[in-house]
Amino acid sequence: MVSQASSENNTTFAVRNADADLAVQVLNDEFALERAQGDMNDTVAEKDLATVAIVGENMKRTPGIAGKLFGTLGRAGISVIACAQGASETNISFVIKHKYLRKALNSIHDSFFLSEYKVLNLFIAGVGTVGGNLLEQIRIQQPKLMRQNGLKLNVVGISNSKKALLCREGINLENYLEELKENGEESNPEHLCEEIVKMNIFNSVFVDCTASPDVAALYETLMNNNVSVVAANKEAASSSYDNYTKLKETARHRDIKFLFETNVGAGLPIINTMNDLINSGDHILKLEAVLSGTLNYIFNTISADIPFSEAIHMAKEAGYAEPDPRIDLSGKDVIRKLVILAREAGYPVEQADVKRNLFIPEKYFEGSLEDFWKNIKDTDAGFEEKRQLLEAEGKRFRFVAKMENGACEVGLQAVDSHHPFYELEGSNNIIMISTERYHEYPMIIKGYGAGADVTAAGVFADIISIANIR
Repeated sequence: MVSQASSENNTTFAVRNADADLAVQVLNDEFALERAQGDMNDTVAEKDLATVAIVGENMKRTPGIAGKLFGTLGRAGISVIACAQGASETNISFVIKHKYLRKALNSIHDSFFLSEYKVLNLFIAGVGTVGGNLLEQIRIQQPKLMRQNGLKLNVVGISNSKKALLCREGINLENYLEELKENGEESNPEHLCEEIVKMNIFNSVFVDCTASPDVAALYETLMNNNVSVVAANKEAASSSYDNYTKLKETARHRDIKFLFETNVGAGLPIINTMNDLINSGDHILKLEAVLSGTLNYIFNTISADIPFSEAIHMAKEAGYAEPDPRIDLSGKDVIRKLVILAREAGYPVEQADVKRNLFIPEKYFEGSLEDFWKNIKDTDAGFEEKRQLLEAEGKRFRFVAKMENGACEVGLQAVDSHHPFYELEGSNNIIMISTERYHEYPMIIKGYGAGADVTAAGVFADIISIANIR
């Protein structure tokens, strides 16, 4: 392959790696005088490269082939070192680093529909309730997606907090827990990130089903290596505003995805709906929402027979509450969700900006978890008294998150039977979105807002949206 730019001051050609040093020596000897006079620079050899050619008669007079080729390589994070196309238009040759050869070939086959299936290669971090449900949903859905949509979901990595199982050809989801336990290698977040980057697989998606800040800290490195990120983990999107914007900008710059729909409302389409409103020219003015399935379950459960402390226990047993329910009761989880929504609505909000109206005294959040369970019973009588007063007035407690023109607050609120939040059952979530278009009658999204299965389904939907299938 020989390539020369129209400026005529540079000529590139390819030889075998073994011949590179001899080629440099021969050229430097031949052009010694020109080099001495400053008419020509020294010959430089770049080694460990690969030449790839796409060939086809149907390429003739078909606009966009070269653009599609180089766009595909760019999205895969592969730089083209040199390229050449003959006047016949039936061949485009290009040079890349050899370490990207497999990735380039797979990406091109996938982009030009030369493969039998479109492939997404998934790395799943976290195999707890959400991750376990997600892997089971993928296992069940894999054959149908291949048959009906031509999409192959290839799970190439699974990890928990201690071990990682990686296989380029794909992991059998029938017995992945046993495989992870027996054949997984010792791992931590940094090691996992290094191995993912080293595998250098095309169409890679990192799926974070943990709640770990250390795993969330990997996103920027992965995205800079052209790995899309789908996160159930709220740590990144609710972190500092600078970090949030940096991740969003990195995704745009790299032409990959950073999706976190399940950060708020589990499987409810809240963030996507807000993005659609904003992208169509609307402006979000106000948000009012019940965003904690745990707290909604607790306040729907307390009664004359079930005291406040017992309702917390029941929420934990039902899988709605965090292992440490103080995270829910302190409003911390709702604050993070509200911050994410406010940012997606276009407001630069930090967690510290949110006004907190707590319904449990601060002293109950101090000490150990064991202390909390022992002391929280002291609040039962006070909550029962408040519950009876509300019942007499025909009202109910709801823990409400509000954002209006960027000002955010969370707190317990009594709502009557005319309020949209009154009939909210179980662990359901609800959000009212007031915009310039939806002003007099706000848009309402309501449904299951907690639970591993619906959260996993929401993560699955984000993964499918990356595949861009219909």
